[in-house]
Amino acid sequence: MMVSTGVMCAPLRTLRGSSLVAACLLVSVSCSSLAAQTYSTTSSSSKTLPGSGSPSKFATSLTLPEYIISPDDVLSINVYDAPDISGEYRVGPAGQLELPLLAEAVEAAGLTPAQLSRLLVKKYGEEEIFSNARVTVAVKQSRIHSITVAGAVKSPQIYPLFGKTTVLDVLSQAGGLSDDASNMALVTRGEVAIQALNQSGVCTPSNSPNSDVACTEKVTIDLKRLMETGEPASNVELYPGDRVTVQRAGVVYVVGAVNRPGGFPLRSSEEEMTVLKALALAEDTKSTAQKSKAVIIRKNPQEKNEREEIAVNLKNVLTGRAPDPRMQASDILFVPDSSGTKALRRAVDSAVYITTGLIIWRR
Repeated sequence: MMVSTGVMCAPLRTLRGSSLVAACLLVSVSCSSLAAQTYSTTSSSSKTLPGSGSPSKFATSLTLPEYIISPDDVLSINVYDAPDISGEYRVGPAGQLELPLLAEAVEAAGLTPAQLSRLLVKKYGEEEIFSNARVTVAVKQSRIHSITVAGAVKSPQIYPLFGKTTVLDVLSQAGGLSDDASNMALVTRGEVAIQALNQSGVCTPSNSPNSDVACTEKVTIDLKRLMETGEPASNVELYPGDRVTVQRAGVVYVVGAVNRPGGFPLRSSEEEMTVLKALALAEDTKSTAQKSKAVIIRKNPQEKNEREEIAVNLKNVLTGRAPDPRMQASDILFVPDSSGTKALRRAVDSAVYITTGLIIWRR
């Protein structure tokens, strides 16, 4: 605003005496009023606009506890104008850090990067190696500060994490969901997340009807809703030490004389799948199908070959003369084609093995 005031007063320099003073005072008051209005507008712009809905507490920027160096951390240490000393160094199992030119190892574990930086400046000064050294410390790798992605994802593993991220980000980093993934994921909070959330003041007591699920130790996420809507409330913020587990719902297979053979994932472990539903997903049988000789092949360690065969007469099921059998995860519904008895027997045996190469149809 000071620049604007100078620009506005420039053409008034042609005035003289009391007229100049009065004009500049008037402009100054106007600028002060405009500055106040501008500040008021800027402050209010951070609030929710009418009709836009309340901001999600999950999207609130929370302050993480200051990073504490741990054993086995890899640190990037840069000493200004000393390239021979600057580099990456690993903190030892006992928490000590050995650096060139220093006579003794430095106790690094338990310090923040800023504290370690000040300590190194002091050490180099005391040993008369550098006077007023400029040292920066950054954490490159950490065994403790990481996030685990497990379950039904394509690349389950442990990823380094020093700040915050979201569920969608880690699922993307894990290569996405696997074919047998359910629509549910479980987030198990670590100590860093619990501490950050509690200190933020956004959490309410767990027994309160208004309690936020993001503030509990375990958070269940509807992945289908998150993927389809991108709802911020479902895209929970994650912190170092958190664990994301995508639950497996299982797959039922339909093979043989059907129009779309393949595997069909269950939406959740509670979803009920029946023969008719599976047949509908496979887009019905072919005209050459032997509907009266369909078989459900189910894993059973107590049976011969560790599987049992359940006969299903599709004709009777389709006409309502027989109940619609319920299928379980990993069941194979085999609908034979017109063939002899021996060929049918071979087809049942091969149905167990061909499921490994089948397409898994996402629903």
